[in-house]
Parts: sequence; structure tokens; C-alpha cells
Amino acid sequence: MSIRLPDGVLPPPGRRALPPVPALRALLGPGIILAGLSIGSGEFVLWPRLTAQFGFAIFWAAWIGVTIQFFLNMEIERYTLATGESAVVGFLRLSRVFGPVFLLCGTLPWIWPGWATGAGTLLSWQIGGDPVVYAVAGLVLCGAVLSLGPVIYRTVEILQITLVSLIFAGLIYLFARLVTVDALLALGEGAIHIGHVPDGIELPLLLGALAFAGAGGTVNLAQSNYIRDKGYGMGIWVGRLTSPFTGREEAASDTGFVFDVNEESLPVWNLWWRRANIEHAISFYLLCVLSLALLCVITWSLLEPGAPVGEGFGFIREQANALSTRFGPGAEWTFLCAGIAVLVSTELALLDAVTRVVADVVHASLLRDSPRWTLSRLYIAILWGFIAFGVAVLLVGLDQPLTLLVLSSSLNAGVMFLYSGLLLWLNASSFSGPLRPSPARMAALVVALLFYGYFSALTLADQFG
Repeated sequence: MSIRLPDGVLPPPGRRALPPVPALRALLGPGIILAGLSIGSGEFVLWPRLTAQFGFAIFWAAWIGVTIQFFLNMEIERYTLATGESAVVGFLRLSRVFGPVFLLCGTLPWIWPGWATGAGTLLSWQIGGDPVVYAVAGLVLCGAVLSLGPVIYRTVEILQITLVSLIFAGLIYLFARLVTVDALLALGEGAIHIGHVPDGIELPLLLGALAFAGAGGTVNLAQSNYIRDKGYGMGIWVGRLTSPFTGREEAASDTGFVFDVNEESLPVWNLWWRRANIEHAISFYLLCVLSLALLCVITWSLLEPGAPVGEGFGFIREQANALSTRFGPGAEWTFLCAGIAVLVSTELALLDAVTRVVADVVHASLLRDSPRWTLSRLYIAILWGFIAFGVAVLLVGLDQPLTLLVLSSSLNAGVMFLYSGLLLWLNASSFSGPLRPSPARMAALVVALLFYGYFSALTLADQFG
């Protein structure tokens, strides 16, 4: 029983003791960040739109997508728990070629500022003005918050926990006021009608919704960074990302540490693995499935399934109008303000997650020995590079939020196909004995590989055939 990490690109890891496991409540946070990310992309936008058009005909794909992401995320966590390294750094250990591959995968799907643009659109409905100006202001605001928080992970964690708590309070209130037994029965029927795809559905939209049933794309890989900064397992020995402006520099390292696998460490490892699974099952899986169900059933209750929903974010406006008709203008205003908060906070968390992944790739493959370009400084530079590109995209006229979201999500489905296979390779080759993924976990990764590969190929065939 051992941990064997390839060392073709990075030096071999050092050795440290596996730290003791804190109480479960002290582990809460990383999964909630991913759940908050999923609410702002798939749950608030893509799945409600599909529900408005087709009812619950493909709700089966939503809960299956979240289930697959749970197993993907836990295999990402396995590697970081045991080594302190991010999964992306692990991919670099497999082969140097994955540096440019994940540099491309980490940037291309996420440089389209659909969430800030969506928030600007909703704000323009309420107060008038140019949504592009609001979107640019939102991007700059996100950059300022991430740049000035002393410990970047802690800033994102506080914002996402607060947001998710407020969102669920509002969703439960709307559920109690709007949803009938008929709506719940229809939801249940759609959840078990596995494999049915209604005629007329846009395959890029479906592919994007499948990727964003949960967090989606390279954002899931940032789970490594979140549990490392939270101090899970061997991540406690690796420094956190801090702000170069307001935080104290920590010696964040690309190369992690491994522990001696023996009779003393195995019970500690088993407890770490069990509690990490419980935390993620509660704070990610349960919250994602519940928020998907609540938002879709509320949409179904507000809008007549199959009715025209308009272009772009028109279905969100229809929901707001329906709330105004039933409960008065205050309900419409509250709904749109909540939508703005969801989309802006999602843009902020996405910028953080994607910047972390890209910074890991660049630092580990190109700048590991640079005394000037620490991981924290590189993070800030890449962050503002993303923001500058997003502003440029908006200024040249690519400012339709739904188009940007579908583009981002469908590209990310292809990325998930890629790293499903790489996670299987990485963890199967790095760990043996009790640390090695079980046959059931390996089968889950194979299912993910086939699931995202099939729908990506189907969409490409449809678009280019």
C-alpha cells in the first residue's frame, strides 16, 4: 500500500504526517461554494428555461448530471486529500502535454461574461440604462472584491454561504405559495422518465444544461484548491492564496506532500475520506438537487409549459411578470434583485475558480522557480486578464447573456469528458490499497466519460452535420 506520484514534470513530493480530522461542521464550505456556482448557472437560467419550454420532460438528466458530478468531485478530492496538490498539477505529473491542454480548457469556455451580462440585463429592466455598462461595472466589482480579500478562499466562502442561505429561504417561500401537488407529481414523472428527449430541443442548450447540472467544467477542478485552502488532509501543509494588497504572503507550493501508509495513518485516512464524502453529499449534492427541483417546479407553476418564452432571458421576465400579477410589484422587484445577486456572485466565484485552475497550470509548468511570480501574484494578474477580455467581448457587441451562457456551458461539457478519463488514470496509477478508488468509483468515472462524451459528440454532429 503506497502513494506513487509520477515526477516527470514536478519534483517528487515531500513527506509529512496526515493531520487529524476536525469535526464535520469545520469541514463545511467547499461544497457550498460549488452549489452556489451551480445555482447561478444551470439552476437559475438553463434548467428553468428548459422547463418553461418542455416541462419536466428531461428532469431525469438534471439529477443524473448532479450525481455524476458528485463522484467526479470526490475523485478530485481524493487526490488533494492524499497529496495536497491540485488535480491539475496531478495531470501535469502524468504528462507535460496537459499543461497547454488545460490552459486552453481553463480559458476558452469561461472567458464569455454571460453571468455579469445577465445581471446587467436584469438591472436594466428595473432602472433602465445600458446593460453593457452594468455588466462592465459588475466585472470590475468582482475583480476588486477578489483582489482585496486578505484570504481569497475565505472571502468567496463567506459570500457563497450567505447567498445560498438567502436563496433557499426565498425558494422555500415561493414553493409554499405557488407549488401544487400536481406540479410535484409532474416533476416526479419527469425524474423517472430516463432517456426521453423531446422533439425540438436545441442540442447545445441541452448539452450546456447537462454540464451545468451542478457546477460544471473546469470549475469542478477548483474543488482541489478549495479543500486545500480549507485545510483538508495533506492540503494543510500547502500555503493558501492571499491578496498581495491586503493579505500576508504564504508560501504556496505546487508540489505537495504524501504520508506514510501504515496501521496508524489508515484509520485517519478512512475518517478523512468518510467525512469528506458526507460534507460533499450534504453541501453539494443535496443542495444542488434540491435547488434544481425547487427552481424548475416554481417555473412550471408560474409559466404555462410550452408557451412562448421569448428570446434570451425573456422567460425570466415572464416569471417576474407572473409574480407581479399574483403578489404585486414588490414580488417582481424582489425576484429580479435576487436574480441580479445570484448572477453577480456566480460571476465572482467563477472568476475565482477558473483563475485558480489557470494559475496552477501556468505556475507549475512555467514559473515554478520564479521568485517574483508567486502563485498569489500570478492569480491577480490572470484574474484581471480575464476581466479585461470580458470587457472587450462586451464592447465589441457580443452581449446576449443566454448566448454567452450556452456557449460557455457546452464547451465545458467537452472539458468534463476529457478530465473524467484523466481522473481515472491519475488516481488508479497513484494510489494502491485502501487509498485506491473502489470498482464502483471507477465505474462512475467511466459513466461520466461516456455520458459527457456521448452528448458532446451528438451536439457536434448536429452543429456540423
